Amino acid sequence: MDTDARPKATVSYLFGDPKEPKRDTKSIGIRSEVAVMNALIRNGYWVSIPYGDNRCYDLVADNGERLYRIQVKTGQDHGFYLRYSCSSSHVHRGRSLRSHQGEVEFVAVYCASRDTVYLIPAAELTATQGHLRFSQPENGRKKRIRWAGQYELL
Repeated sequence: MDTDARPKATVSYLFGDPKEPKRDTKSIGIRSEVAVMNALIRNGYWVSIPYGDNRCYDLVADNGERLYRIQVKTGQDHGFYLRYSCSSSHVHRGRSLRSHQGEVEFVAVYCASRDTVYLIPAAELTATQGHLRFSQPENGRKKRIRWAGQYELL
């Protein structure tokens, strides 16, 4: 019989509500990297993975003539458009956001719900986040739209 009537201490402040599983962003990122690697290999590239987690790129694609540094992102499917980040968070290293402009040649965005990879040239990145459209906006906007189909890596 338990003689200690005190409530058991929990560490829920560290792990969140046990009824609601914590989002495993590392596993999500790994799945996106594997999907991008598969798409690049299907398209004739050799793929290398840099040693360590401290590079601004996740993969190196080799077409036999040139090497391309690629940052992999997981996109969020919002039905009519795909949203993705154009920077990385480095709060744990004393910095906040790190832009990928000038550090990579491409950002590859994986959309799990569509099982599709999109390859966006670094020159087209914005400072924070980007969007690829799947269908025409309801407001009729026609200018400065990035159509997902133009960036799809088949």
